[in-house]
Amino acid sequence: MDGYLDMELLRFTTAGSVDDGKSTLIGRLLYDSKSIFEDQLEAVKAASERLGNEEVNLALLTDGLRAEREQGITIDVAYRYFATPTRKFIIADTPGHVEYTRNMVTGASTADAAIILVDARNGIIEQTKRHSYIASLLQLPNVILAVNKMDLVDFSEEIFNRIREEYRQVAQKLGLKKVHYLPISARDGDNVVERSAKTPWYGGETLLRLLEALPLREESAGSPARFPVQYVIRPQRDRFHDYRAYAGRIASGTYRVGDRITVLPSFTETTIKAIDEAGRSLTEASAPQSVAIRLEDNVDVSRGDMIVKRDEQPQLNANISALVCWLNHRPLSIGAKYIVRHATDEVFGIIKNVYFKVNINTLENIKDDKQVKMNDIAHISIKTSKPLKYDLYAQNRVTGSLVIIDEATFETVGAGMIVEALEDSSYAI
Repeated sequence: MDGYLDMELLRFTTAGSVDDGKSTLIGRLLYDSKSIFEDQLEAVKAASERLGNEEVNLALLTDGLRAEREQGITIDVAYRYFATPTRKFIIADTPGHVEYTRNMVTGASTADAAIILVDARNGIIEQTKRHSYIASLLQLPNVILAVNKMDLVDFSEEIFNRIREEYRQVAQKLGLKKVHYLPISARDGDNVVERSAKTPWYGGETLLRLLEALPLREESAGSPARFPVQYVIRPQRDRFHDYRAYAGRIASGTYRVGDRITVLPSFTETTIKAIDEAGRSLTEASAPQSVAIRLEDNVDVSRGDMIVKRDEQPQLNANISALVCWLNHRPLSIGAKYIVRHATDEVFGIIKNVYFKVNINTLENIKDDKQVKMNDIAHISIKTSKPLKYDLYAQNRVTGSLVIIDEATFETVGAGMIVEALEDSSYAI
């Protein structure tokens, strides 16, 4: 059991157009890796028979809702878990429909990799570019282009190579860091868990072997130190009368006892006296550990403050430029006041301008339309009631991201990535 708990965890998301086979692929991974129970398999067999399928429909392993099964579509984000002897996995299965862009953003936001499925018969389509754009936007370190349904094109090497070359142009223009290309048949299991004899021309890994070998998203222990204060542990009258510490999760970097630090936004300087974790004292701690930091001096620190190294300052600004995915059915309102949640801090913010919207299908910027509706991605400017302590999203996912909340309903209406002012730039490919 201890060995299982210590295993590495890889998070990945699946994306693709409708009927590209995402649910079937995940079902195949679960089935061939022996990650389902016998009663689950029997239930899927029975459901397949009710739906008139001659073969076991592995997609039903992931399409969990009865209504969803009957309609033959996948909705929302379904999280699935499985493990092999070498690694644990969390899968975020996101819908392929255009109207569910927000769901892919949700599923991919914490992922180490994205599997983008392409139907070998159709090749690269607009939704392939849309999902690739989101992977690029969220800085995913690995993208796996799985060319599915190769059985329907006679496992043609020529077709696979043509799709691969076409996607390489997309990946290059979007700046995707690492792309892996696989020819598969999710329905029959070719190159999913076991290598297929039908693709002797393919010399790469199977999908599961690749997932087992992918490097995890690099933890930011070597990045500038960022410690958003989540909770202040104050002295207690009955016990721990002299214990004061500041608890939270290290967003990036490494902290050591004796480090000279600055508390933001007050710019108070002091020294780390001790670092505690679950009842034990540490000499140092790194992201993403959750710890309590004690300081040499009795300084004023509150929830939402940030403890940083004295020579590793983030940006402090009340005028923020962000790429935002709008999540709510009520459109964005320029000039309206929202709650902006950033790390452990919450401030009021006014959306001042929409620089452009992104046409997710063509990846062109639309500057003459400022109506940002649900699933739209837009570049906006926000004026906050007090300066945020942030890094650009490309440098730090934690301190570079924010959430926009409706102040009347407290609904989350937007998720944003802090970027440089990009009013004149273009994402078009």
